Amino acid sequence: MKTLDLNCDLGEGAGHDADLMPLITSANIACGAHAGDEATMKATVALALRHGVAIGAHPGYADRENFGRVERSLSAGALRELVTSQIAALARFGKLRHVKPHGALYNQAARDPGVARVVAVAVREVNPALVLFALAGSELARALGIFVGDKVTLIAPQGVVTPAGVIPRLKTFTVTGIFEVGMFEYDSGLALIGIDDAQRLYRMGDRVSGVRLKLDDLFKAPLIARQLAGRLDTAAFISDWTRSHANFFRAVQIEKNMMFIILSLIVAVAAFNIVSTLVMAVTDKQADIAILRTLGASPGSVMAIFMVQGALIGFIGLGLGVAGGVVLALNVDVIVPFIEHLLGTQFMSKEVYYISNLPSELQWRDVITITSVSFVLSLVATIYPSWRASRVNPAEALRYE
Repeated sequence: MKTLDLNCDLGEGAGHDADLMPLITSANIACGAHAGDEATMKATVALALRHGVAIGAHPGYADRENFGRVERSLSAGALRELVTSQIAALARFGKLRHVKPHGALYNQAARDPGVARVVAVAVREVNPALVLFALAGSELARALGIFVGDKVTLIAPQGVVTPAGVIPRLKTFTVTGIFEVGMFEYDSGLALIGIDDAQRLYRMGDRVSGVRLKLDDLFKAPLIARQLAGRLDTAAFISDWTRSHANFFRAVQIEKNMMFIILSLIVAVAAFNIVSTLVMAVTDKQADIAILRTLGASPGSVMAIFMVQGALIGFIGLGLGVAGGVVLALNVDVIVPFIEHLLGTQFMSKEVYYISNLPSELQWRDVITITSVSFVLSLVATIYPSWRASRVNPAEALRYE
């Protein structure tokens, strides 16, 4: 029989704690950062104990002005200290059963594996027995309709041969945690169990079916795989992450090359705009060019003037474009979800794409390459209009002035 836990955030100064307490079964009590203070924590814990309500810590960012609802970027050490200190502060007044992060910290931990890991480590440091509340887990958990604490029966493909036929081997496990890596293939079909349980289930004794290596530099995986293949003196199948999803990474490389070509074409179109702007400037300034020539300006100096003008146009446009592109690349993980929420749609469906969000890593080498190509194209675009300006005949230009 399943029970329903009526959970509520309390101790945040709303003034209704005494009315809500008899109606709930567990409370998340503010720990003095985003709301509450020592007196409020003590009074709220006493009220929960009086009504038999399970007590949980509700740590958040120390931001009372925004009620802890604005995300912050803290170092791992600072974040761990923030969480542990708040849990310890509340634990002085009563025994805690769980921890539920508040506001921005709660949502950040659901989206950012690094933040989630720090929060989990901080909770474990204070008390390993504490239950950590988080947003609903992976696609596999949602598909099976399971939660932490539920029982799951695992069926091994190798069965036991009996007179009655082949009977599959079964083992029941308790779900102790739900993870989500953001890749649908793993989120919808991967479950992790203890190695001892796996060996007993598959009757392997103390043997294993494979070994997985974790490298500091993931791009060295193909090289390490080749080195292992030459050193192992036993029959073994060796694979790395580039082979596991070869088609996906090949497609990504093709798309990257195509994006460079597309960006180059866009810049070329912009360069043609520079050409047209300078041609119109030369046509409009023919009389001025003729006067400069009569004053002794050489064709080379006139050509240099218009080349500098075109280069300045390209430089200003290039600077604005690079600045906007860098800002967009560094904040795409915030901008895309905002647009999705605004439009009520999802650009990258988990069921269609390998990944469920749009990651971004700024590669300065690519930025420098694109910037250099763009600047060279903008310089090349100034050559023809500048050459036309240098060829203006002063007598012809001033005939009708």
